[in-house]
Amino acid sequence: MNWNVLITASPLADPVGATARTLLDDSRFNLVHPPKYGPLSETELRPLLQDMDAVYSSVDRYTAAVLSSPEAARLKVISRWGVGYDSIDVAAATRAGIVIAYTPGLLNEAVADYAMALLFAVARRVHEGHLSMREGRWAPTWGHDIAGKTLGLVGCGRIGQAVARRAAGFGMRLLAFDPQPSTEARALGIEFVSLDTLLAESDFVSLHAALTPDTRGLMGEAQFRRMKPTAYLVNTARGAVVDEPALVRALSAGWIAGAAIDAFVTEPLPAEHPLLTAPNLLLTPHQASFGFDTGSRVSEAAAQAIVDCHAGRRPRWVVNPEVFDSPALRLHR
Repeated sequence: MNWNVLITASPLADPVGATARTLLDDSRFNLVHPPKYGPLSETELRPLLQDMDAVYSSVDRYTAAVLSSPEAARLKVISRWGVGYDSIDVAAATRAGIVIAYTPGLLNEAVADYAMALLFAVARRVHEGHLSMREGRWAPTWGHDIAGKTLGLVGCGRIGQAVARRAAGFGMRLLAFDPQPSTEARALGIEFVSLDTLLAESDFVSLHAALTPDTRGLMGEAQFRRMKPTAYLVNTARGAVVDEPALVRALSAGWIAGAAIDAFVTEPLPAEHPLLTAPNLLLTPHQASFGFDTGSRVSEAAAQAIVDCHAGRRPRWVVNPEVFDSPALRLHR
């Protein structure tokens, strides 16, 4: 049986997706590219799911209403380009017999590289120097030193630890807040402390926590007021971990020295969003994972999951493995 595959993750259409396209470019799969790539809202996504067997997916909104809709009745697989699946109602997908595949671990090094790049750029005002030069001005700007300072990691899983390894090379003191400290992290010289202590003592706070009910809005006004006025926030995690209006106030009032943000509550960021005019802020369009070599591996893995499911094989990485034991499993329908 041939499958219709909806493509909402844009990397498949880029050079980085060449190998992935080779995997999917045969008679078994009919690739459907929508008018625009994701992330797609519920309203945008639902009609596109009509007659689709699989989605090569961006961070689209797979709510219970979407997954139980008539349009999604044929959907068997959601293969996420990336590691995050907080935009998917996993329980609803499992009840419906839909496999959710993802690519954990493949983005660690690329995201860690980018988090450090943002930290350096915002602390030393690299972006401001670049813009002033492009405008024909010569305006050197004072920033803050990095070597020997304290880095606080909010969330210390694989990516947080990769950032710590990089920061150690600059002689930084390493603090972390994580509900489940690991022995691997402690072996890197990371000191686990409370969130309040981390915020009070860190010169740089880098967010690497998954988005959960407990972490949504974790960085709000109270947290920004606990940070040093010379401290910086870096977010390469999920946008909703940060209370964005509170961040605008923190930057405007000088509670913190600056921030570098790569993930947002609403993506793409609306044209009139207050963050766009907030001072001492470096913004990038959720591209921390966009290293070419990494992107190629992730693109291939997301495609391979669809190929495996079509062939009746379990993909390497599945969010809801229990679905394979469910009578509702749709793979063979």
